[in-house]
Amino acid sequence: MSSWASSAVGTAGAVNGGVSFWYADDGLPAVREPLAGDASADVVIVGGGYTGLWTAYYLKKAAPFLRVTVLEQKFCGYGASGRNGGWLYNGVAGRDRYAKLHGHEAAVRLQKAMNDTVDEVIRVAEAEGIDADVHKGGVLEVATTPAQLARLKAFHEHELSYGEKDRELYGARETAERIRVADAVGSAWTPHGARLHPVKLVKGLAAAVEALGVTIHESTPVTEIRPKHAVTPYGTVRAPYILRCTEGFTAALKGQKRTWLPMNSSMIATEPLTDEQWASIGWEGRETLGDMAHAYMYAQRTADGRIALGGRGVPYRFGSRTDNDGRTQQATVEALHDILTRFFPALAGVRVAHAWSGVLGVPRDWCATVTLDRSTGLGWAGGYVGSGVATTNLAARTLTDLVQQDSGQSGPTDLTALPWTNHKVRKWEPEPLRWLGVQSMYATYRSADQQERRHPSTTSSRLAQVADRVSGRH
Repeated sequence: MSSWASSAVGTAGAVNGGVSFWYADDGLPAVREPLAGDASADVVIVGGGYTGLWTAYYLKKAAPFLRVTVLEQKFCGYGASGRNGGWLYNGVAGRDRYAKLHGHEAAVRLQKAMNDTVDEVIRVAEAEGIDADVHKGGVLEVATTPAQLARLKAFHEHELSYGEKDRELYGARETAERIRVADAVGSAWTPHGARLHPVKLVKGLAAAVEALGVTIHESTPVTEIRPKHAVTPYGTVRAPYILRCTEGFTAALKGQKRTWLPMNSSMIATEPLTDEQWASIGWEGRETLGDMAHAYMYAQRTADGRIALGGRGVPYRFGSRTDNDGRTQQATVEALHDILTRFFPALAGVRVAHAWSGVLGVPRDWCATVTLDRSTGLGWAGGYVGSGVATTNLAARTLTDLVQQDSGQSGPTDLTALPWTNHKVRKWEPEPLRWLGVQSMYATYRSADQQERRHPSTTSSRLAQVADRVSGRH
């Protein structure tokens, strides 16, 4: 049977969309009441995902007297926070650029803060009684071609230079002892990572902030943000501070069309594997799993015994449009199934139970940022480029400290001094240039991966180097 035919069989009958597989267990949440009319607060947070909820949490912990209101267009966790791969890890977008702009030591401080953030999320989840299926098995990234192995070794050395001394590099045999990925020739592991259930975390976090006294209005889209005003169809909420925490949905706000590009990422979840199937794979450490391809994949072993695996499908929709409840093109579902069976040929007969997509925010220079404009009270955090599960927490704590500092509640902190604070970046090009650019970039990355598989060499494809330069990633 051809690869295409086996993929079609393996994906037949999969639930497509429904926001994400992570909502399949107990369904979509009951939606909280929308805004009932004009209102006021001390801080308005636009967006009920991880960034917004973490910010609300730390603000109320720091200053319980604050009146904090969260405005969410659908329901908390509707966006990337409820659709991601459940990778709680220490990656942060833009670190190398920040090293160039602010010096190596500044970037080392940012990396150290990210390492600590993994444990901070786990700490708060335990303290608040949030059972999010957390398993701290670290992050394992594998190489399956000579070029990928060369990149893996360079990546490993690069991470060591940022102070991560507890990571390990493995050869083919040691990799197979952890997980049996077909053709794996090496891997690198860091302890600074954990698997979790994204929706259990976001639901628990929303409940925790409500218990602290935060007001959450759902089904309340914000159409415009301006100083001291968050405008919705149901009324305007006025506050000294308006914090934009909208990540991949930022382009829908008035005046923000070209601020962050909503990049699409897609996932599949298999049916539960049998004990025999798991025995054939290994993966007993339950590390989150990635690779060194240019168009990379990411995966986890879920608490209920499935493999949830993701990658780029249709990377971008013309005009910065976003998807409708996660529905995914069949060709993308089959491409992800192909990755699954290429990694684990013994799972060729395993069926995909669910497929979905979501958007993540990509700034023009691929750098995550946290900003508070002290002249207007407008703040924002995001642009995580797919590394948001942990980064949202660090961003929220930084944004909290910036508000505390501006309002006179505290002075500068270690977090407000991080190099991503108040970073400015130019906007994306207008259409059709950005659509053409992103489509071409990912087509080039896929071609580069295919070239490296067909013609093994320790040298990375020049196609990928060109795409990196054009995209602004490096």
